[in-house]
Amino acid sequence: MAAPICLIVNPAAGGGKAGRLAPKVERRLREHGLTVRRVDTRDLEHARALGVEAAQAGETVAALSGDGMVGVLADALRSVPGAVLAVLPGGRGNDLARVLGIDENAVEACATVANGVARAMDIGEVSSSGSQRPAQAFVGIASVGFDSDANRIANEAPAWLGGLVYAYGALRALLSWRPARFEIELDPPGGDRHVFTAFSIGAANSKAYGGGMRAAPDAMLDDGLLEVVVVESVGRLRFLTRIFPKVFAGTHVNEDCVSVFRAREVSISADRPFTMYADGDPIGDLPVRVAALQGAITVLTPATGPPDPAFAAPSPLSAADATTAAVPAPPAGQTPANR
Repeated sequence: MAAPICLIVNPAAGGGKAGRLAPKVERRLREHGLTVRRVDTRDLEHARALGVEAAQAGETVAALSGDGMVGVLADALRSVPGAVLAVLPGGRGNDLARVLGIDENAVEACATVANGVARAMDIGEVSSSGSQRPAQAFVGIASVGFDSDANRIANEAPAWLGGLVYAYGALRALLSWRPARFEIELDPPGGDRHVFTAFSIGAANSKAYGGGMRAAPDAMLDDGLLEVVVVESVGRLRFLTRIFPKVFAGTHVNEDCVSVFRAREVSISADRPFTMYADGDPIGDLPVRVAALQGAITVLTPATGPPDPAFAAPSPLSAADATTAAVPAPPAGQTPANR
């Protein structure tokens, strides 16, 4: 029997989209035969408390929101044994849902809550020595530099821009951007150090951010590693015509000004103050350490994954199907018990 569902709704997500969709989503979940309790959030800390309470009560936590609240819930649920998180796209970017192959229509995505496969998923964690913020987890990509300005502008942009808000933020940020000097250390202490004059540094748990920008196309959600993506400083024209357009396909990583490293942890510092953003929200001030926490949460994924796999390991459902297929059918008139 399926666990009861706690549908946690951020009514403001997506410029109010999640709030408008919530009654339809709740109804569709019930049509799938699920027991549903809906709660609306006041803010992210309220969402955190609601998620812990629901998970401790044995409910599956279904987030109808954007990636910001999904990241906060993942951060909260990692401390609750047996917690299960389901993602329903209700924000502007919905990048984790996209990477997992969850239907972009939140009502249709209820099928994943009802019939999905539970999989262990990595999350990232940012520890900031530049502020009093406690260490906090994220599900997507934590980035800093040019991305800091772009995220801030996007968060202040009008809601009617929808998913275009992130491209808008990037283009606006480009007008006033000046390059910065960054230093990274892979798997500190004692790891490889690199210094770059760069646009941005990203520590990716997932492939995409910013409403479909495939910043780390090879990132996997279960390998225990971060894809550390460095976009070195280039002229504005080259960035605008050669780098930025390719991010949506993930082909920017083939440019000579883009470097990609893999590490379980990375430390990042810069020659001027920056705030790191993850899942669309500020998460720490430089200098920071970003770590991959392997298998830290359990998330419901579609029974049929996306064409571009999000996990390195095969689906447990696929493995079960393969095992079933390997068992020969009993002769007619016999059962597996008497053959």
